[in-house]
This record gives sequence, C-alpha cells and structure tokens, in this order.
Amino acid sequence: MHIERIEELQMGSPDAVRVPLIGHALCAGFPSPADDFLEGALELPRWLVPNPPATFLWRIAGSSMEAAGIYDRDLACVDRSLKPGHGSVVVAAIDGQMSCKRLVIDGNVARLAFCNPDLPAFAVEEMGEGVIWGVVRFSIRWHIARGRLA
Repeated sequence: MHIERIEELQMGSPDAVRVPLIGHALCAGFPSPADDFLEGALELPRWLVPNPPATFLWRIAGSSMEAAGIYDRDLACVDRSLKPGHGSVVVAAIDGQMSCKRLVIDGNVARLAFCNPDLPAFAVEEMGEGVIWGVVRFSIRWHIARGRLA
C-alpha cells in the first residue's frame, strides 16, 4: 500500500478534488450554497472527500463546539450525503441561521446540543423552524499562531 502525503498531491491531480469554501453570510431558509456565498475552494485528497458534489467547507465562528474539538476559525468539512445519527456533529438551519451542533437522539426526541456544558441542549421541535443541513465529516485546524486568514 502506498500512502501519499498531502503535499505530494499535484493541483488538478485526479487524486485531488476541489471543495467549495462557503463564506459567513447565508440567506435565511437557503437550502444549498450559491456562488454568491463562495469564498473559493481548497483542493483536498479524494480519500478525504468521497462525495465532492455534496461536500462544502465552512469557517466556524464561536466556541460552542470546543469540547468536540472544533474551534473558532477552524474549517468544517460538511457532507450533505451523510445520514446524521446520534452523536453526529451536524450543521443545522435553525430559524434560517446556520449553526454547528451535536445531534443527540433520546428515544423519539432529537436534540441539538452545544459541546459546551454551560449551554443546554434544546429539542428540535422547540425551534421555530429547523432542518439538518449536513454532517461534519472532519475539521481543519491550524496549530500555529495565525493572523487574519486570507
């Protein structure tokens, strides 16, 4: 078995796929990203992104998912083709606002939970309008001091 390092992948290689990077602003009730909201794209190895047409990268804002290992300014790789299950980290449209939460299923009740013990989980039916938009497959975090991201 040969394992390629990410830096060995050539741009435009058949072993790499372009994944759109979605900007911060999303329209209320918007079901899928539009070109107006794309900041660009990153090329990632195909083995990280098995379903490129259903996969998007989003910048994370805030600290509510830190216990899940997702920090402010990380990039979350969201796959819309994955079926969410108990414990999945998901992106949900809650009253038209996109949010990253953990899906907790307790019997017949689905809840969206912050990964912060100081913030309570809330039942999906308690939201005015909510839909699970996709499942976070992985996140990308920088481990060096960084200024403003380009």
